Amino acid sequence: MKKIFPILLAYSLIALPLQADDKKEKERLENCGMVVQEIMDIPDNIPQDLIDKADCIIVYPSVMKAAFGIGGSYGRGAMTCRTGENFTGPWSAPTMMALEGGSFGLQIGAQATDFVLLVMNERGAKSILSSKVKLGADASAAAGPKGRNAEASTDVTLRAEILSYSRARGLFAGISLAGSTVRPDNSANDSLYGKRIDPGDIIFKGVVPVPPSAQKMVSYLNQKSPKNRSSGKEI
Repeated sequence: MKKIFPILLAYSLIALPLQADDKKEKERLENCGMVVQEIMDIPDNIPQDLIDKADCIIVYPSVMKAAFGIGGSYGRGAMTCRTGENFTGPWSAPTMMALEGGSFGLQIGAQATDFVLLVMNERGAKSILSSKVKLGADASAAAGPKGRNAEASTDVTLRAEILSYSRARGLFAGISLAGSTVRPDNSANDSLYGKRIDPGDIIFKGVVPVPPSAQKMVSYLNQKSPKNRSSGKEI
């Protein structure tokens, strides 16, 4: 009995941080679901036409600026994609993501900003899932157009692999994130799923089910945009 107690104590000390991290990732996914629904339910925000043509969506809730004026910014969020070889299936379980960079348009001070990124093609999706991608260099990116449709911004949407939007203090706008980087947050995936899983396997192979904390986000996207209406992918 005396030998068992130290073992149990050591295990509990290890388990507590893991449980705390798991809770943090679940809260992050729940926040992603709220941001997606709040932004997409407003008709004059992200055009439905663009949502329907996106292969993947990345959400970063409450990104904070680390310093006044200039300085690093760091956000954590999640990415979900349409499943299937040609991105024509239901939305996938999420892979956790990180956003890093210098000053990219956040207000001076501690104002939190939500970001939503639409990944518009397979090349952009696979690049992001495989490594750190610098927007504007490794992947073409542009501020996303607003409005009920994107007809007036056809040239922008055709050229860009990633369209980005922001929301701060209730104001919603397309915003350029050129110069910042997006990458899979592998440690967060470890905490969420309890094991090391390749981000591409989560998205493309469906090796894990949608966790309960991501059900709101994924269910909403399946309802909001059940079909991929990109040219050549319409079914």
